[in-house]
Amino acid sequence: MIGKLKGTIDSYGEDSIVLDVHGVGYVVQCSAKTLGALPAAGEAVVLSIETQVREDAIRLFGFRTDGEREWFRLLQSVQGVGAKVALAILSVLDGGALATAIGTQDKAAVARAPGVGPKLAARIVAELKDKAPGLGALDPALVRLAGAVEDRTAPKPVADAVSALVNLGYPQAQASAAVAAALKNGGEGVEAPQLIRLGLRELAR
Repeated sequence: MIGKLKGTIDSYGEDSIVLDVHGVGYVVQCSAKTLGALPAAGEAVVLSIETQVREDAIRLFGFRTDGEREWFRLLQSVQGVGAKVALAILSVLDGGALATAIGTQDKAAVARAPGVGPKLAARIVAELKDKAPGLGALDPALVRLAGAVEDRTAPKPVADAVSALVNLGYPQAQASAAVAAALKNGGEGVEAPQLIRLGLRELAR
């Protein structure tokens, strides 16, 4: 099995590259984000590789980091998510954004990927919440607040502030993140109007 390739980019395809390794050209499929971050043809690159062997083909998937490859593997542990859908998700959300979406149960963010409907997005965030790598890097306060808003157990000023930001057109996960940051800056006992002002300031950054 191939786990890493180091070579020169020979050419770009729509969703892949041909990587020249000592004269052998490997077709490596990549997410849109990975393709956008790679250097121009003729430049050297090192990619983490996931090899998938099927009866009729051997396919190589390339990633900038081992972490991105782990996300690719983890996403496919969810029923209904194959390699194509996993790459589509990683094309719109990098590892940090995906961890945040899962940690805050932001189904809408995951559903932005082509081929991912609301039901599949809900299954992904539910099944991966306790498995996803990188969740430790999330602010625990944000995860708790997002959960409290979802369960309708958040304090009234917090719930009112999140609701106000949602009514202004912000997604609930984004509104929750802004209010969580506002709580940090404003301290305990902050009322909804101030939370809304501070939250809008966070969203404007």
